[in-house]
Amino acid sequence: MGDSSFSWRLADHPRLPKGRTVAVVVLDGWGEAGPDRYNCIHVAETPTMDSLKKRNASCLAMPPMPFAVMLNDGRFANAPDKWRLIKAHGTAVGLPTDDDMGNSEVGHNALGAGRIYAQGAKLVDIALASGKIFEGKGFKYIKECFDKGTLHLIGLLSDGGVHSRLDQLQLLLKEALENDLSKLREKGVDAQIASGGGRMYVTMDRYENDWDVVKRGWDAHVLGEAPYKFRSAVEALKKLREDPNANDQYLPPFVIVDEHGKPVGPIVDGDAVVTFNFRADRMLQYDGELKLPSHYLVAPPEIERTSGEYLVHNGIRIFACSETVKFGHVTFFWNGNRSGCFDPSMEEYTEVPSDIGIAFNLQPKMKASEIAEKAREAIHSHKYNQVRVNIPNGDMVGHTGDIEATVIGCKAADEAVKMIIDAVEQVGGIYIITADHGNAEDMVKRNKNGRPLLDKKGNIQILTSHTLNHVPIAMGGPGLEPGVRFRMDIPDAGLANVAATVMNLHGFEAPSDYELTLIEVIDG
Repeated sequence: MGDSSFSWRLADHPRLPKGRTVAVVVLDGWGEAGPDRYNCIHVAETPTMDSLKKRNASCLAMPPMPFAVMLNDGRFANAPDKWRLIKAHGTAVGLPTDDDMGNSEVGHNALGAGRIYAQGAKLVDIALASGKIFEGKGFKYIKECFDKGTLHLIGLLSDGGVHSRLDQLQLLLKEALENDLSKLREKGVDAQIASGGGRMYVTMDRYENDWDVVKRGWDAHVLGEAPYKFRSAVEALKKLREDPNANDQYLPPFVIVDEHGKPVGPIVDGDAVVTFNFRADRMLQYDGELKLPSHYLVAPPEIERTSGEYLVHNGIRIFACSETVKFGHVTFFWNGNRSGCFDPSMEEYTEVPSDIGIAFNLQPKMKASEIAEKAREAIHSHKYNQVRVNIPNGDMVGHTGDIEATVIGCKAADEAVKMIIDAVEQVGGIYIITADHGNAEDMVKRNKNGRPLLDKKGNIQILTSHTLNHVPIAMGGPGLEPGVRFRMDIPDAGLANVAATVMNLHGFEAPSDYELTLIEVIDG
């Protein structure tokens, strides 16, 4: 740190003792919504999470109202005692507006950082609006390559605002033509979609979970090779969707060919490629420590002094675990987009290998029980002061759009939570259960009145994206001091408030620039 007066030392909390084991559980894609047949969390058998809510939030009896209103009504963020709701989307996690859905990366950044940083889409919006995106080394590199070849843009073509935004792509193209690439106008702009596929099946792999996903993307985008060939993207989507089992996220790879059957857009040496997804592991620089990739258009947020680093400096030993698809979220993203441990002698990060090449709805239990077992072992070992896990089922199975499978996944996640809580009870510890964003609690598209939307055939339109719903946070355990409860004076609290809360439960005051803690200690 540049300030010579800076100290990592945290002040002792005046009311809360040290020495308790604290388990932090993140239920991925687990939002709060009203009871509904398309709310997989409500439909599933989730006695553990149900008991936490009923035991500590009896005033949450919700009056009849339109479903959509009930999803986002801030009044329900004020549940008393040891269960309440917090925001996991929009400005609460550094996104442009409250119409922007949260995601796992920004969610875990906020959970670990304890402060709100401009994230993903907001960073790109700022860079585009200011024109800085066209002034950096990344764009200069593109121009150098483009003078000799073709510009390729790879990303998720979507207006969902989770991984990418269509308007950003359009603005990037428009402004690129006006920033020293104007020669295209003189020649006539020759632009078209060259290849594609479903994002869960082509290109968008994470953490080396499934190399075949990357290979399918490489073959289609770079080599122009795929099992399906069409003359246009519209034809491709129409034909591939004719399969009754077709799912947008799992569409097979395809390429667009000319009248001679030749691919229109293979990537060759000398071409420039921009990945326009804004999630921190894509359009932005992926790893600020390893400097990957070497060229990028938008710098990621510089997140310093995360809660994990503070706690390690103050003697807290940490165990972090999830399966492959979410392992980076309780490590890399939690630690402010930083690879590795802060202090290997104080931390252990354990990855449970995800099943490779199998759709999540075919094995909806995923590795929930294995993650819980690892957490239980870590808690019983008494080696760690904090045990931190992510249970991915609600998000990863929810993205498939398979309602029955998502119900099974939610049940498995609830069972995993029980295993961890039981272990906490046995060692006299404390648990914090929360989520990073919504998903499984609403699996259908809705109109403005909250009613499910139907397609032309009268079938419901499945929702596979994240939601704008609040997420729960619950605490408990025999190590929790009497009188500790959630505060009532922070109705708009969000994920960034969790870090100070966890620091308090470890017996420390949070740094003064952290978002306010969610808890207070009352007498009596």
